[in-house]
Amino acid sequence: MRKHIVAGNWKMNNDLAQSELLITNLLRQNKTSDAEVMIAPTFTNLKQAFESLKDNTIEVIAQNMHFAENGAYTGEISAAMLKSVGVKTVILGHSERRAYFNETDATLAKKVDAALANDMRIIFCFGEELQDRKSDNHEAVVEGQIKNALFHLEADAFKDIVLAYEPVWAIGTGETASPEQAQDMHAFIRKTLADKYGSAVADSVSILYGGSVKPANAKEIFGKPDVDGGLIGGAALNAEDFFAIVNAF
Repeated sequence: MRKHIVAGNWKMNNDLAQSELLITNLLRQNKTSDAEVMIAPTFTNLKQAFESLKDNTIEVIAQNMHFAENGAYTGEISAAMLKSVGVKTVILGHSERRAYFNETDATLAKKVDAALANDMRIIFCFGEELQDRKSDNHEAVVEGQIKNALFHLEADAFKDIVLAYEPVWAIGTGETASPEQAQDMHAFIRKTLADKYGSAVADSVSILYGGSVKPANAKEIFGKPDVDGGLIGGAALNAEDFFAIVNAF
């Protein structure tokens, strides 16, 4: 059975004191679902977050990492560095990394390899932009992003990979993605995996939805058969909203 996962991506928000306050508020919430819960603070707050949550089921994960083990990569963080502070899961390929930092499929393939080589779990993000959706090219774009970064892997690698579909066109654009559109794309993603690796692998991989999930729409989105959870942005910065989404399962 696939895992239900709700991961909160804090992005470049919250200093140390704000992070500690949010974690305190998260610990006050009542978790009534069986979903795995994850939070991704900024790099500077990972160690403290891990220490604060080491006796809790909430997992602390990273927002990004570099593909090199070490070297002259000013400002970057390696998998080994993340693991040294207790982090075992990393988000790769987020739409903002692709758009603002020019991360390519080829770069992401190297990051994926580095994470797996270090026994880390990956939340791998992908998704089409507005022009892709309007030109009816969205499936081809998503298929290309998945194949270019992941299809060099052996089937066994997917036990450590969670997929996260981000319809970039529906985030902060005024456009709205319906639960039905989310399900259609998730089903297409699962079929793409099945065509390459077989239905057993495809049916075992959790696919998260990252298109502005909120307490008001989470239950309907999570009720779709191929949606296994969410990668949450803004709502993850409010403990009550975040756990309302978690409990939507």
